[in-house]
Amino acid sequence: MSVINVQNLTRDYGLGKGIFDVSIQVDKGEVFGFLGPNGAGKTTTIRHLMGFIKPRSGSARIDGMDCWKKRDEIQKKLGYIPGEISFFDDMTGKEFLKFVSDYRNLGKENRMQEMLERFELDLSGKIKKMSKGMKQKLGIVSAFMHDPAIFILDEPTSGLDPLMQNRFIEVIAEEKKKGKTILLSSHMFEEVERTCDRIGIIRSGKLVTVDSVETLRERHMHTYTVRLDSPHLAEDFARDFEGKCNGNFVTVAAKQSLETIFMNYYGGEENA
Repeated sequence: MSVINVQNLTRDYGLGKGIFDVSIQVDKGEVFGFLGPNGAGKTTTIRHLMGFIKPRSGSARIDGMDCWKKRDEIQKKLGYIPGEISFFDDMTGKEFLKFVSDYRNLGKENRMQEMLERFELDLSGKIKKMSKGMKQKLGIVSAFMHDPAIFILDEPTSGLDPLMQNRFIEVIAEEKKKGKTILLSSHMFEEVERTCDRIGIIRSGKLVTVDSVETLRERHMHTYTVRLDSPHLAEDFARDFEGKCNGNFVTVAAKQSLETIFMNYYGGEENA
């Protein structure tokens, strides 16, 4: 059974807004990337998984439990980063993490200090005076400090500088090796390519594809045939570009980047 299981989930807000017949399965130890622009339906899907919204049609389950009926039990075992993080702004970072720790009944054996050091976060100031990046780091620490088995991460590196984005990617790779199950919603194509086993692309509330990055690249591969002046030049060209040589002609295959593939699905009505 999949750890995260969304089946035929529909939430119609009218005027074409919402999600429509969305089905996603994420297995234990898998990192699943969820791609789509703002308003495509990523956050609506995630809110169903978190138990914030009751399904009107279809179902959302985590570890076999109904995400609406068992939301309190499910949320205890999740690491969650919302797309828009809300804090108690008058608290310091230290006070906020103590609040989270007490809420989760964490003892001294937790990952708070480890994560604070990895993301170089100073907890002394008031949250309301923190930058967007610092607040994002605080959200990451609070999501990871109780060492959950399942993560639901909605734009987790929003506001982070490139160094911290890379550090986050390293953390995700480590969690994957530990067998953690991760649903990662992101706009960062490099982040998705480096961490995810499979990706789902959502457009206007509908999943348009679910597959591995490699399979998507192969499906969108282009081949080109180039004519050189001599067989010798053709052989050299084929060697340099891993092509196939036939006399003066060389055929090469070019795989598209994930960003290019994504834009193919958003390139106009002809790609719907």
